[in-house]
Formats: sequence, structure tokens, C-alpha cells
Amino acid sequence: MAKHIVITGGASGIGRAVAGLFIDKGWAVAIVDRDLAAASELAAALGRGATPIGVDVLDAPALAAAIGNYCGEGGLDALFNSAGLLDMRCWLDTPLERQYQIFDVNVKGVLNAIHAAVPHLRKTPGAQIVTMSSAAAIYGVPEEAVYSASKFAVRGLTEALNVEFDPLDIWVSDLMVGFVNTPMVNGAGHKSKCVEILGVNVEPRDVAQTVWRAVHERQVHWFVAQGDADYFDEINRISPEARREMIKAVTGF
Repeated sequence: MAKHIVITGGASGIGRAVAGLFIDKGWAVAIVDRDLAAASELAAALGRGATPIGVDVLDAPALAAAIGNYCGEGGLDALFNSAGLLDMRCWLDTPLERQYQIFDVNVKGVLNAIHAAVPHLRKTPGAQIVTMSSAAAIYGVPEEAVYSASKFAVRGLTEALNVEFDPLDIWVSDLMVGFVNTPMVNGAGHKSKCVEILGVNVEPRDVAQTVWRAVHERQVHWFVAQGDADYFDEINRISPEARREMIKAVTGF
């Protein structure tokens, strides 16, 4: 019997790559996206085992109903939270409403998906929750202040639920990565200075391979590129003042 994974934000970018990989590996995939047409188009391209679900992660009742309908009386093997928003502008240039949107999707959307999926995940021994965090959850990033804050929230949630859900036999982890070659980054109207300094060096397929490892192994924080892991180690060894100077250098401030 095929294993099942629900992917939010599954119709594009990282979610799309993860859906394709898991289908290739013989899993059944629920492609959850607010753009039903895009989810349906991808599901048709992926073929048998791919199910499109048109729902916004901010609509908690609809999301719970959709995941419930997909799982039925059965369990769920994995949830991958990929839906997210990024805006690379100075905080003073970012309308408050846009800041709310970023935080809502990146944090409330994750909360809603976990809340909807846990009743089904707990029916499956060794179930996994994997959420897209970011290298921006290691130290606050200028021109990505609210995005960075939202990923700090994901990091804290991951660490706490990893402990809380242990008795349920649900392992909770996140992925920390720099800029990925996706429409969210490359299609941005304004790119932060650190994009030019650090570059976009990770492909969605690289992230997908890490998600595949994450649902089969037990590690709390996953790093797609070795440089991200080295950065995490280095920045945690130095003083807050030194961290500040380091982040100024890599972000052009």
C-alpha cells in the first residue's frame, strides 16, 4: 500500500519539486494549494497517485475538511508545510497589511495544517511533519524582517512540538536553507542586497531530496547545503555583537 503525504503550497516551487519526487518514489501525494487550477494541472502531469486539493491554508475549517476527506478513516504518513510568502523590502517600506499577510501564511498556515493533519498522522506509527523554515531563522535578516520573524516562529514551534509529539510517535522537523531558485525568489519585484551577495545556489530538487531524507530519518533541523549548517554552527558560537556584524556583512548593511 502506498504511503501518503500532504504538501501545502504544492503546486509550485519547492512544493512542486517535492510532489514530483514523492510520486516517483511511489507515494500518494495530496497537492494542497489555493490555486486549484495549478494543482490540478500538476496532478494531471504527475499521474496516478497525485490528488489536487484547492484550499487556502488560512481557511482552517476548509483545510481540516479537505485533509479529512483525503485521509478518510485512514492515517497519514507525512505532512510537508511548504506554503509561504516572502517580501524582500526594508521594514519601513513594507505596508503593515503585507507584513500581516506574510506572518499569517508562514505561521498561521503552518498551525492550521498541523492542526488538521495530526488526527490522521497519529494513526500512523513513525509519522512525520516537515516544515520549510529558513536560514533567516538563525539570525534576523534585514530586508526580510517579518519573513525572518515568521521562520523563527517555525523554528520554535518545530523544536517544541518535536518534544510534545514524541509520545504520539510523530517526528517534527524543519528545513533551513538559503535562497532557492523558485518564483518566490526570482520573481520578486525587489530583491534584498543579500541575494546579490550570497546568490541563489539551491535548486528545488535539492530541497526535495532533503525532504525525502527528513521523512525517513530523525533529525530536528535539516540543512540543504553544507554551507548553511556551517553558518548555523558558526553563528551560534559567537557573541550577539559578533553575530550582528556578521549579518551586516552578508546582507550589505
